[in-house]
Amino acid sequence: MYHFNFTPVFENFDLLLYGAWLTIRLSFAAMILGLIVSVLGAAARTSHSKVLHAIVGAYVEIIRNTPFLVQIFFLYFGLPAIGISLDPNVAALIALVINVGAYGTEITRAGIESVPNGQIEAGRALGLGPIQIFRYVILKPALRNVYPAMTSQFIYLMLTSSVVSTISANDLASIGADLNAKTFASFEIYLVVTGIYLVLSLLFSGLFKLIQNAVFNYPASR
Repeated sequence: MYHFNFTPVFENFDLLLYGAWLTIRLSFAAMILGLIVSVLGAAARTSHSKVLHAIVGAYVEIIRNTPFLVQIFFLYFGLPAIGISLDPNVAALIALVINVGAYGTEITRAGIESVPNGQIEAGRALGLGPIQIFRYVILKPALRNVYPAMTSQFIYLMLTSSVVSTISANDLASIGADLNAKTFASFEIYLVVTGIYLVLSLLFSGLFKLIQNAVFNYPASR
């Protein structure tokens, strides 16, 4: 019979909370930067420039068709071969941004293409320039249309961030692994770590819901 022993968890719970904070900080930074990459990538994919379209298209296909673990290993272990060495936390952030940016580009592109042409023509009739049309007429409705899909991708990003522990980046998973190596209370530690990730997912979902109500809560015909 297995005897449960949560004493090591309670004694080191402050470290697990610190790991949760590191995961939140890493994920939030990757979400913000990834959103910027997604918007810029979608703008390039829907532009009339064949060069930009081809470059961004290649980037999206490469990232979406290769494992995230291989991508982060390439950044951290592969780049030093050509003289580029990255701190584990920096490599983790870059890998997350590159990964979510590729998926976000396609999500945002779908949102942009869902905006009616009549709405764009109305913007031109009002004398708006291309940048103004993209910012005021296209982008906000596009983000509203794809907001659920984008936030789901961001939550998946937060869960995927646990992979960065494989390169010794600081996050909840890495601290859990360190505690497991010291205490050998594998079941108890990873049960609590799983619960913390579940709580983080629910917190991010609630935050995204508040943002949706604050930013996109207006009639669709407006």
